[in-house]
Amino acid sequence: MSRPLAERLRPRDLEHYVGQKHLVGEGAVLRRMIDSGHISSFILWGPPGVGKTTLAHIIAHKLEIPFFTLSAVTSGVKDVRDVIERAGNNRLFTAASPILFIDEIHRFSKSQQDSLLGAVERGIVTLIGATTENPSFEVIRPLLSRCQLYVLKPLERDDLDQLLRRALTEDEELKKMNIDVREDEALFRYAAGDARKLLNILEIIVEAADGNDVVITDEIVTNRLQTTPLAYDKDGEMHYDIISAYIKSIRGSDPDAALYWMARMIEGGEDPQFIARRLVISAAEDIGLANPNALLIANAAFDAVMKIGWPEGRIPLAEATVYLAASPKSNSAYMGIARAQALVKATGNQPVPLHLRNAPTEMMAQLGYHDGYKYAHDYAGNFTTQQYLPDALRNERLWTAQHKPNEEKLYQYLLACWGDRYK
Repeated sequence: MSRPLAERLRPRDLEHYVGQKHLVGEGAVLRRMIDSGHISSFILWGPPGVGKTTLAHIIAHKLEIPFFTLSAVTSGVKDVRDVIERAGNNRLFTAASPILFIDEIHRFSKSQQDSLLGAVERGIVTLIGATTENPSFEVIRPLLSRCQLYVLKPLERDDLDQLLRRALTEDEELKKMNIDVREDEALFRYAAGDARKLLNILEIIVEAADGNDVVITDEIVTNRLQTTPLAYDKDGEMHYDIISAYIKSIRGSDPDAALYWMARMIEGGEDPQFIARRLVISAAEDIGLANPNALLIANAAFDAVMKIGWPEGRIPLAEATVYLAASPKSNSAYMGIARAQALVKATGNQPVPLHLRNAPTEMMAQLGYHDGYKYAHDYAGNFTTQQYLPDALRNERLWTAQHKPNEEKLYQYLLACWGDRYK
């Protein structure tokens, strides 16, 4: 049985390696390290199908260094210790430290990662880790500090085109076929920067063809795959990147971008309630007093999603997204509570002024609780000057108005009441 196309085309040298020129191009950091014949431990971070495993194999082959590999999915602490022992024995017969390649290193537990530290520190092995998740979240700090971090990028269109042409002209199985690529937009769109995915799609199209004549068009690719070309892991880093882009687009008053990122979440299978919660937070944090209706709209969208379900719930979410993005912005309330919390932490439990205290008993009244309190509604305009902060903090300012039309009305009211205090 023939090996998968992606395996048949896996390059064995840098000349056939596609993409990542910022790392392996002429004069790039990894290229210089490889050319010098000496490498230090490092971690490759990037999405699936961009050449992490391939690059590790190429380095070992190029430098003729013993190569050991572990999968974080199937290996335990004992497996780690066993392979380190074998690598250490091998170290006696070679000048360079053997390479230990760990795929999906982010799946290693803390104890598994701890078991690597000594071997990496003493040079028993040179560690090359591969991960699709942010190492700063998933790799323990002592191990991360002993490794360089290199970021691999999704393959660009030119990289995918180069890979496609190589497959059609160099693979022995495909060369037997008469393959006519008339359109490639859908092919590259579904690949989404993933070399393995591109080759798998090509293989699917070829295997589904009737005979040796294969025509590839956008329509044929779409019909064959019947899926959406998305990379979205609800538990992974992309989840946080996309929700971050969504919120920042709302904050930046770009409804088009906000709708795009919301669509990415929807098509990726995100929980609608998660999107709705983020809208409520954004309405309070970023729009705030500049348009208090934003919080009402966000809450209404949340309620609507709960009542009508999916997929119709996407409509009130879209309505709220556009409304929030198009609203004037103010974070004065958000900044005010942040300042207040910081003040509390810095000054401790300041006593409540006597005139503000509750006096439900005669003894409390005799002690002066509530004495001197002025009931605001007894005065003209329902306001009278009075101290409300603790004595030691009586002159502190925490809320600063941002002069949007709605908020300006609040500010002018406070100026009329308090005068210079709120200037």
